[in-house]
Amino acid sequence: MHLKTKPMKKLFISTALLLSGLTNAQTNWKVDNSHSKLGFTVTHAMVSEVEGKFRIYNGEVSSKSDLDFTNASISFTADPSSINTEDEKRDGHLKSPDFFDVAKYPNITFKSVSMKPTGKGKTAYELEGDLTMHGVTKRVKLLAIGALTTVKDPWGNIKYGFKVTGVINRKDFGLNWNAVLEAGGVIVSEEVTLNINIELNKA
Repeated sequence: MHLKTKPMKKLFISTALLLSGLTNAQTNWKVDNSHSKLGFTVTHAMVSEVEGKFRIYNGEVSSKSDLDFTNASISFTADPSSINTEDEKRDGHLKSPDFFDVAKYPNITFKSVSMKPTGKGKTAYELEGDLTMHGVTKRVKLLAIGALTTVKDPWGNIKYGFKVTGVINRKDFGLNWNAVLEAGGVIVSEEVTLNINIELNKA
C-alpha cells in the first residue's frame, strides 16, 4: 500500500508546483525608447510654460499579464545630462550645480512600490514609487493610463503603452535655484508637471 501511494504523491506535488508556476507567471516588458518620451513642463516667468525632456533613459516592467498591471514592478533610470529644452544655454544651466549637478548626480531613478487600479477606468492606475533625483529620494504618486489592448507590429513585437502624469516639487529634491521678478513672483516654478509617454515591448 505504501509503495502504491508514492506515484500519487509525486503527481500531486508536480501538479501543485505547476499550478503555482502558472499563478506566479509574469509578463516582462522593456521600454521602447524610439517611441517613448520622458517629458516635463515648468512655468516660466509666471506667464508661460517651457517643455523639456530627457533623451537617454531605460526602463523595465514586470506585470501580472499582458493587460493586468496591478502591482506591476517598474524600474526606470534616466540620464540628467541628456536634458533637452531646445535651448543650449538653458540646458547647460540645468546641468550645472544650480540644478541637477550632473557631474555629482549622474542618474535619476524610479522604483515602483505599488500600482493600483483607480476605479475610474479599466486601464487607469495610481502608480506610487520612490523617485531619486539630485541625491534625494522621495515617494511620489502618479497617474498611469494604459492602452485598451496590446498590438502586434509588422515585425512581430507585442506592444503596450501608458500615459503617465503627475506633479512634483523640485525643491523637495534640492533643486532650489530661482530668481525673483521685478514685479513679484519667480522666474521658474517650483512645481514640475510630468508628461510621460511610454511604449513597451514584450520581452
